[in-house]
Amino acid sequence: MPETLAALFLAHVLADYVVQPAWMVEDKAKPETLFLHFLAVVFTAMLCTGQLASPAVYALALAHIVIDAVKVRCFSDSFIPHVTDQALHLVTLAATALLCPDLFATGLYGNVTWLPKLMLLGAGAIYATRAGGFAVGKLMAHFGDNPIEDSLDKGGFWIGLLERTLIFLLLIGQMPGGIGFLVAAKSVLRFEATQDGKKAEWVIIGTLASFGWAIAVTLTVMFMASLLPPVGISLPNH
Repeated sequence: MPETLAALFLAHVLADYVVQPAWMVEDKAKPETLFLHFLAVVFTAMLCTGQLASPAVYALALAHIVIDAVKVRCFSDSFIPHVTDQALHLVTLAATALLCPDLFATGLYGNVTWLPKLMLLGAGAIYATRAGGFAVGKLMAHFGDNPIEDSLDKGGFWIGLLERTLIFLLLIGQMPGGIGFLVAAKSVLRFEATQDGKKAEWVIIGTLASFGWAIAVTLTVMFMASLLPPVGISLPNH
């Protein structure tokens, strides 16, 4: 079951944050765009599970599209609907893995024992960094435009992406103390901007949201990785 969940998680991350272009996100209310996204979800699920004709793959993709359709037609594209949308997607992944625990094991890569952990780490890295950027961006949009003058074009985007990447690597590498140095470095570099109350609050909220997302996702990935069977390397006998 953990192997199937890892494969489905990667499929979801690829479908929503790698192969889905911006125009598809903006036009998702159109039936034809939803259908294209459905095909992308089916393709990534097939690719990651190694199942080419499993009913579970199509059922998962259909549930994904229903969730997306309800969101775009009934709710605004803001932080709470976005996070709720992602939570529902993750619930459907877990439900599929529970109902079809051998989906990965009976697929094309079932005998590749090291692949699920690699899939999980790859999906976790993308979800901690790229997905976190969308979530934090929607949260900060609630507070209006960036109050810091003379900011680089997409400077905040790249700062957030890099800091979440570093947090993911530090936690995976069992070096959580490095996060403290990251916080201190950002505090020093942003010292001038945080002299103004509004700017300080903006930086603090954005930083805490970015760090919190990356830490939560990475710890969840590490827990899921602990459920996967250890990958052993057999050495020849002499």
